[in-house]
Amino acid sequence: MDLVGGPGEPVTRSHHRLSAMGRPRRIVLIRHGESQGNRDDTIYERVPDHALELTATGLRQAAEAGEGLRQLFGDEQVQAFVSPYRRTWDTYRALKLDPRLTRAKEEPRLREQDWGNWQDIEDIQRQRKARDAYGHFFYRFAMGESGADVYDRVGAFLETLYRAFDKEDFPENVLLVTHGITMRLFCMRWFHWTVSEFEALSNPDNAETRTLLLGPSGSYALDRPFERWRTPAPPGGDDGG
Repeated sequence: MDLVGGPGEPVTRSHHRLSAMGRPRRIVLIRHGESQGNRDDTIYERVPDHALELTATGLRQAAEAGEGLRQLFGDEQVQAFVSPYRRTWDTYRALKLDPRLTRAKEEPRLREQDWGNWQDIEDIQRQRKARDAYGHFFYRFAMGESGADVYDRVGAFLETLYRAFDKEDFPENVLLVTHGITMRLFCMRWFHWTVSEFEALSNPDNAETRTLLLGPSGSYALDRPFERWRTPAPPGGDDGG
């Protein structure tokens, strides 16, 4: 494994399993547009996380992102993988990609981190504070998941994706419509970032993208880094929030 680039900077990575002709030119990750939950935390007491809809702002954000993606993809084929949540599918549809060029598949492993019992909002707020102190990667929500749990299922999805690259007719573009923490953990897994590096990065904004670009050397690089909210701790150091 070769890794080039510092934490929070564009990173290139070579991978022996990405040598097939079918590997895509681009792997685009996009976070869903603004949802009802992004606007108002109390809605989780009434509506399940997976059923939250996009707000009018979220639909506009997704439509604007779609303009850029349609221009980026042009006449090339696209394989989309979409989290099963309503807000991610609403985002995908609002992108208005050409159905003649795009195949979309639901991918449960790209879902949001499970936070447990959202109906008890006071308990969730307490756990959020505990997670900030303990660390976003290791803290596991009661009846929910830790960042490490999401990392593991993203890793399982990547193995599926690598196998798909072996097909000579695999599309030139991959699109992952997912969630903020899942985007960060996907890149952490892909580029083998440390836990300290992951903890130092902020989620992308709603409907914001990050793209892994295939270079002439056969390695992938991020088009732009995630924003940092702090300097990474040394490996094995304090990763608390």
